[in-house]
Amino acid sequence: MKFLDETKVYIRAGDGGGGAISFHREKFIEFGGPDGGDGGRGGDVWVEAVDGLNTLIDFRFQQHHKAKTGVHGMGRNRTGANGASITLKVPAGTQVFEEDNETLVCDLTTVGERYRIAKGGNGGFGNAHFKTATNQAPRHANPGLAGEEKTVWLRLKLIADAGLVGLPNAGKSTFLASVTRARPKIANYPFTTLHPNLGVATIDNREFVLADIPGLIEGAHEGVGIGDRFLGHVERTRVLLHLVSALEEDVAEAYRVVRHELEAYGHGIAEKPEVVALSQVDVLDAETRAEKVRALKKAAGRAPYELSAITGEGMTGALRALRDVIVKDRADQDIDNDAGRAED
Repeated sequence: MKFLDETKVYIRAGDGGGGAISFHREKFIEFGGPDGGDGGRGGDVWVEAVDGLNTLIDFRFQQHHKAKTGVHGMGRNRTGANGASITLKVPAGTQVFEEDNETLVCDLTTVGERYRIAKGGNGGFGNAHFKTATNQAPRHANPGLAGEEKTVWLRLKLIADAGLVGLPNAGKSTFLASVTRARPKIANYPFTTLHPNLGVATIDNREFVLADIPGLIEGAHEGVGIGDRFLGHVERTRVLLHLVSALEEDVAEAYRVVRHELEAYGHGIAEKPEVVALSQVDVLDAETRAEKVRALKKAAGRAPYELSAITGEGMTGALRALRDVIVKDRADQDIDNDAGRAED
């Protein structure tokens, strides 16, 4: 399935049905009076987060979505049926923006959340509604109101517990494949990963979701390479695993380049808890390895984990470090939620 995380769609809610102009006709009743019914209401357009989706690819092929029009009113005071509403089914983590792609309409972060993004028009009143003591035979009715129509942007930000960041070929995809059942493309050339990948890691009977995104290079925030747009998929993570390849000539500079891009992107990513690791250490001799560990420790301000997806070295320790941050953050979030409910 092709990955698509942003798309533009046109939506239109249904128009309301028109009111009816009708008069009661029955044998032996000379002046039956008005009996035109009201029109039905137009259908709404909803967006709902559902389980089982992780891309917006369906909206690439169907970009126009229209709800049904309400049925017109009829004689004998019969109200027209309401038009059927439609629901756009999207993955959890989808944001809806106005046509300017900046004004946020809603943010659906959990499965089952739904939001009405276009309201159907009300049905028009039939002539029975306008009967008064001085106008007992009105010959006019209201047309139905038009439904809302607009163009909106859908933008997906994957929901994961931990995100993998680093330069291209830092070993992010290899790490993901080693600790989860995800099978991302792995090759020895820059930007092998062009689309985010998700996997579920398990350590000590605890599960958490990992997100692997395309690598960052210097100037990514200015559009160099494939840019930094995919950083949106780690905005919601609780912790970052920053991988620096042992094959880099200057591991300290490699670390600083990625940190600079995270800070330039903003949105609080640079402030997230970070676990630093030197990957692909199995290719180094002991002396070179110790030298690069010292350099990375000085740049990051903490001792990095030493990882090898080939031999499995350090993988468990890194996963446990991620797990500890995630468990603590979940607990803090539960405490905040409980406090909020208590205040309500």
